Amino acid sequence: MLFEVRMDVRIPRELDRQTRQETIAREKAYSQKLQRGGEWKHIWRIVGKYSNISIFDVESTDRLHEILWGLPLFEYMEIDVTPLAQHPSAI
Repeated sequence: MLFEVRMDVRIPRELDRQTRQETIAREKAYSQKLQRGGEWKHIWRIVGKYSNISIFDVESTDRLHEILWGLPLFEYMEIDVTPLAQHPSAI
C-alpha cells in the first residue's frame, strides 16, 4: 500500500540543545533504516520549511501507524497521510 505523508516539524524553542541534537540524530537513523528496508520509498524536503513529503510502501495502515508513532520527532510533528492508488493513465 502506498501513502504520501507530509510531516511538519515544530520542535519547541525551549527544548535544550543536547536533547534536540540527540532526537534529530535518532530520527535520521530511524528513517534511514526504513529507507534501506524499502518501506520509506522517498523523502523530499519542502523548501523553506522544516517539513518533508515522503512516500511509504507498507503492508497495511497499521504498519504505517506503527512507523509514524515510532518516529523520535513524532511528538513535535503535524502529520497528514494520503493513501495512493495507481492512476489509469500511468505507464
